[in-house]
Amino acid sequence: MAQKKNASEEILNGVLWKNILIFALPLAMTNIVQQLFNSVDVAVVGQFCGSEALAAVGSTGCVVNLCITIFSGLAIGANVVLSRMIGENRKGELKRAITTAMFFSLLAGIIFLIIGEIGARPLLEIMGTPENILEQAVLYLRIYIAGSIFRMVYNFEAAIFRAGGDTKKPMYCLLGAGILNVFLNLFFVLAFHMGVVGVAIATVISDAVSAGLLFFLLTKEKSEIRLHIESIEMEMDVVAQILGNGVPAALQGMLFNIANIIIQSGINALGADTVAATTVALNFEVFAYYMIMGFANASMTYNSQNYGAGNLKRCVQATRWCLFLGMICTYILCGAFVVFRYFFCDLYTSDPTVIQLAAYRIFVLQLLEGINLLTEVFAATLRALGKPMLPTILAVIFTCLIRVGWILFIFPLHHTFSTLVLVYPVTWSATAISMIIAYLWVKRSLFNLSQSSN
Repeated sequence: MAQKKNASEEILNGVLWKNILIFALPLAMTNIVQQLFNSVDVAVVGQFCGSEALAAVGSTGCVVNLCITIFSGLAIGANVVLSRMIGENRKGELKRAITTAMFFSLLAGIIFLIIGEIGARPLLEIMGTPENILEQAVLYLRIYIAGSIFRMVYNFEAAIFRAGGDTKKPMYCLLGAGILNVFLNLFFVLAFHMGVVGVAIATVISDAVSAGLLFFLLTKEKSEIRLHIESIEMEMDVVAQILGNGVPAALQGMLFNIANIIIQSGINALGADTVAATTVALNFEVFAYYMIMGFANASMTYNSQNYGAGNLKRCVQATRWCLFLGMICTYILCGAFVVFRYFFCDLYTSDPTVIQLAAYRIFVLQLLEGINLLTEVFAATLRALGKPMLPTILAVIFTCLIRVGWILFIFPLHHTFSTLVLVYPVTWSATAISMIIAYLWVKRSLFNLSQSSN
């Protein structure tokens, strides 16, 4: 009787389309479930705490996303390094790389917590957060940042599992913690009337639970990605590799969100209704984004391992399947949001002005999310193929700079919500085109190098 292949062997030798779906969908669902529970936070605040509290939580959205992208960006570094080690069959180095990654995640989380607590208020003030919601926004953000250690650790734990081809265990842990978050939200808000403070505390507790559960599973793992806590250490050569791949990804995400913070300042200038509408719409946009990132991360893991194994043709095939399957799944999700946009908006608020603005943004951006898929999949592929800085440079030029210029020069001429919404598809298109060109160039270079060495 033939032995069942492990997850890593499936990445290198299994049926691509089937295994990519098995890998990407749980990963996407992990992030979507996380966002679903975050949306519950917003819904609880909107329904039981009023419009000002909703706007306060919403005004922190860009900063929260900035935090998330830094955490996930650094974790990408661990994913690429570990995946490549598995593909190259460097089992002796893998054990110490895993322990180093975990130690580093703890240290990075502590550093981020300190910086975040100091910078919360100044950042919200710079963004032009309305005075009537500033104090609630600062309080929510500071409590949220208090959970940075748990979020950083969880992201690195999930990256280790992804490197080994397992995306289900992180999903299960997050699902359990998310259910706990819902109950804690309702408990703190309804029973103790704690408002945004209760919602933030519930989030921190659930983050701690998800990190703790995944840590336990890592220590009990039977495969090559097991965490050996008796030999926890931090080796600087591994840290350098993680940072070399993770910092560009984190920097790209950070610059994205800084540009979005600048856009948020324009949204804030249009008033509390626009802020609240954006808060509602963003909940659905991130659902689509996380579906996209599921397939982007699949492309990164599959390309990293197969590139490490020297199989360039399989890298190309994996990228194509990630694009094809990702496009189908993304538009199934986005189509539902577009068709039922008013129904979904009603779940968050009863204000007709807020609903109308949110529905407009959902309609425009959800129909164009496919462009964003191209950007993220090709960016992930370039990182996996040893070009971590290239997608970052392209993102800075074609996303960040254009968005900043848009707010500085276009928005003052057309001071409307639709002007702010239009900046997203414009920059998505420019960045996607640049990523496609870069990928084709890198692919050609690698194939030429491979042929010349043979």
